[in-house]
Amino acid sequence: MLRICSFLLCLAALASCSKKSGLNTGSDDTKQFADTRAIYDRYCSSCHGEKVEAFVDRKWLHGKTKDAIIASISNGYIDAGMPIWKNTIQPEDIAKLADLIVSSLETVDQYDFEDVEKTDTYKSKGITVKLETVIDGLDSPWGITTLPDGSLLVTDREGDLWKIAPDKSKSKITGVPEVLATGQGGMFDVKLHPNYEENGWIYLTYAKHKNENGRIVSTTAMTRGKLQGNTLVSKEDIFEAVPYSSTRHHYGARMIFDNDGYLFVSVGDRGNRDKNPQSLDNACGKIHRIKDDGSIPEDNPFYNTPDAIKSIWSYGHRNPQGLDIDRATNTLWEHEHGPRGGDELNIILKGKNYGWPVISYGINYDATTFTDITEKEDMLQPELYWIPSIAPCGMTYVTSDKYGAWQGDILAGSLRFKYLNKVSLKDGVVGNEEKLLPNIGRLRSVTQGADGFIYVGVEKPGVVYKLLPQ
Repeated sequence: MLRICSFLLCLAALASCSKKSGLNTGSDDTKQFADTRAIYDRYCSSCHGEKVEAFVDRKWLHGKTKDAIIASISNGYIDAGMPIWKNTIQPEDIAKLADLIVSSLETVDQYDFEDVEKTDTYKSKGITVKLETVIDGLDSPWGITTLPDGSLLVTDREGDLWKIAPDKSKSKITGVPEVLATGQGGMFDVKLHPNYEENGWIYLTYAKHKNENGRIVSTTAMTRGKLQGNTLVSKEDIFEAVPYSSTRHHYGARMIFDNDGYLFVSVGDRGNRDKNPQSLDNACGKIHRIKDDGSIPEDNPFYNTPDAIKSIWSYGHRNPQGLDIDRATNTLWEHEHGPRGGDELNIILKGKNYGWPVISYGINYDATTFTDITEKEDMLQPELYWIPSIAPCGMTYVTSDKYGAWQGDILAGSLRFKYLNKVSLKDGVVGNEEKLLPNIGRLRSVTQGADGFIYVGVEKPGVVYKLLPQ
């Protein structure tokens, strides 16, 4: 089928799927295209992946009308590696494949917000919110948290930590760790200790680097310190993911404290998918659980496993960019980037394997496949997956009563499609989704503050907004 060499490819994102409800294409085409999907599985999926919805997420060099697609399938583009199929597949089946592809392309269009006029007021089901600018002039506001006095702490990926007072005056905090702000590296998340008012501890994740035999390598690290005026003092690194890597992507780096005071931190696979996520002898592609001082709880699942990293709580992750807790049940929610398609929303359980890259609903960025299975025994399924991927980043579980119908739902930013994704939950089960704040910008962070208000961070140009219910 339509060989990938024939096309320029787009990165990530689009329609979403619940493990219980199936593919959400915006219309129910399951019955209409059941036979055609079988044809796709037979002739196309070995090169282009199980889900045609991921395959269609591209720029089409030879046109994406039904007639153009029929011509591409029938006649091929031999020089580009696209075989001729007219002598193998019946004309009527080629036409059915073209219809399936055209229908799948419609699911891509539902995320096209480029023509949506930017505004400071947005309406959703049951609530209207107005954007109030808290701070601008940043590169990428990666992490946001609120201080007891109403101030905000905001990290900028370039390496800065800012304090924004209630009157919106801002101060740069000195004494923060030096970061490697290249590729996806930099200053990442920020969190307060649950007993911050008693002990003053502030936690930061960042891309730590060193010179190793003449080359610069980096990893995901966590430091904690205390504010003395506008300076971070008493700093100590309490977590460092090993091994260091020469790559500059998939750091993970989200943090959250649970109800019991344990600190969870995510680490991406650092691009070494075939080694790191499924091996317990390294820290990459994992969710880790530590105490507030960095020591390891003895009831961690692999604490007594020979050669295993003792801080590992779960494994088989690609690049976890969202963590939050449902405080009522102490349930840990996580989302992570897939490749092309296959972003996931997961409930993180002790010692469990989430499958990357053995199972996945995504395909390679060049539209080739790396696995032909989406399920395997002893590997957990996501609660929700997006095809193609929305590039989720930042997450908050809404408990505030300021937002009415949003209470009890999950909010996640979309980097690719520049909107805020709301996932409805009922008794911990994923329901409908709603697209909020369309065309707001690449949404890097979303946090419910201690004041009950929701803050979102948009990058390049970097702005933090407060969502004011109207």
